[in-house]
Amino acid sequence: MARRPGAPAAYGEDFSFVSPLVKYLLFFFNMLFWVISMVMVAVGVYARLMKHAEAALACLAVDPAILLIVVGVLMFLLTFCGCIGSLRENICLLQTSSLCLTIVFLLQLAAGVLGFVFSDKARGKVSEIINNAIVHYRDDLDLQNLIDFGQKKFGCCGGISYKDWSLNMYFNCSEDNPSRERCSVPYSCCLPTPNQAVINTMCGQGMQALDYLEASKVIYTNGCIDRLVNWIHSNLFVLGGVALGLAIPQLVGILLSMILVSQIKDQIKLQLYNQQHRADPWY
Repeated sequence: MARRPGAPAAYGEDFSFVSPLVKYLLFFFNMLFWVISMVMVAVGVYARLMKHAEAALACLAVDPAILLIVVGVLMFLLTFCGCIGSLRENICLLQTSSLCLTIVFLLQLAAGVLGFVFSDKARGKVSEIINNAIVHYRDDLDLQNLIDFGQKKFGCCGGISYKDWSLNMYFNCSEDNPSRERCSVPYSCCLPTPNQAVINTMCGQGMQALDYLEASKVIYTNGCIDRLVNWIHSNLFVLGGVALGLAIPQLVGILLSMILVSQIKDQIKLQLYNQQHRADPWY
């Protein structure tokens, strides 16, 4: 039977607009990050369970384990939508995944721009976070290790200066402080000693009572905020590469989701057209 003039070209029954390459590439792409998200949640939960209950309540705002769990759960839900949506060719799940990825990407972009434009306020927020971490230094082993690593890595002590350690109840210089660490600083503030076989964890004893010149002979006196800012300025290309590495997977996920959604819609239109014109004698 001849095709009616003006009608779309006929396709075989086995024809599909949906590309298997796009479909399964998107599926395995989401599957990879789905597995990563489960590992993140598992590590975060394990780290959280290994802590004492007192520490769990003391420092929720700066706990790396909580941050790991939250990011892992959000990534799990997002990639789950992408996996099932691509496998089942579900437009709703694919659009949800694409929309969420777009929102995350825009939020990251906005945070970077705002952090650059309002650098003074960003610096104040970082100072607030560091001071809060100093207060809870002895309450959370993970946080303690993180601070010690940062101070040794950047060669710094405290937020603005080494005297910031008075914010911690154990290192406070007040006369009524019964702690043996009174007016001291953590060992990670101490200058490295060449060929030291055993770490002297009491090297920061009484350092807050000394002036900058005397203390600088034993410990780092500069704060970590200035050192962090200097490190960022000297590693802008590296940080830009990291930011690009985080952005590319998101953009790839958004692009593949949009392509697959467009192909699914075209396939639905083709199926509807075939159903409507199957009984047409001119079809």
